[in-house]
Amino acid sequence: MHALLLMIIAVSLSMDAFSLSLAYGTLNLTKKEMMTLAIIVAIFHFFMPLIGHSVGDAIMYFIPVKPEIIVFIVLFFIGIEMVIGSFKEEEVTKLLSIFELLLFGFAVSIDSFSVGIGLTSLTNHCFLVASLFCFCSGFFTYLGLILGKKINNKIGKISTLIGGIILIGISFLSLL
Repeated sequence: MHALLLMIIAVSLSMDAFSLSLAYGTLNLTKKEMMTLAIIVAIFHFFMPLIGHSVGDAIMYFIPVKPEIIVFIVLFFIGIEMVIGSFKEEEVTKLLSIFELLLFGFAVSIDSFSVGIGLTSLTNHCFLVASLFCFCSGFFTYLGLILGKKINNKIGKISTLIGGIILIGISFLSLL
């Protein structure tokens, strides 16, 4: 059950990167730019939950709160933010510099940091989970860039909405 739950969280967290990648895929990026962006997003999705995990451990040390409550709060609000974000119009400009690529990777991995805060209540295998987040986000980023070249970017809004709804559902399951 935990493995399936962690896989669902990894896929849900990858939906931000996927939806933005669909939009950026319409900008006719080169294969090298697409691969670079996917790798940057994957790296951020590896390190952000580990950093969040460290912050979460510090919070748990100073403020004794049930880990399930923290997981609920974090996943619920990330899910709400994703649902709201799915209705916002975003203007897409081509990423030109490495700084902009890093900023893209950071922006889509903030939610992985937040999930890392409550990661201890879900598993003790943080590096394995971070690797799963890394793989999923890199895969979905690259997939989004490729599909973005071929299809309309309306699917990006739907994927973010679905990812947000899934996280909200998981947040309630964490209380059970």
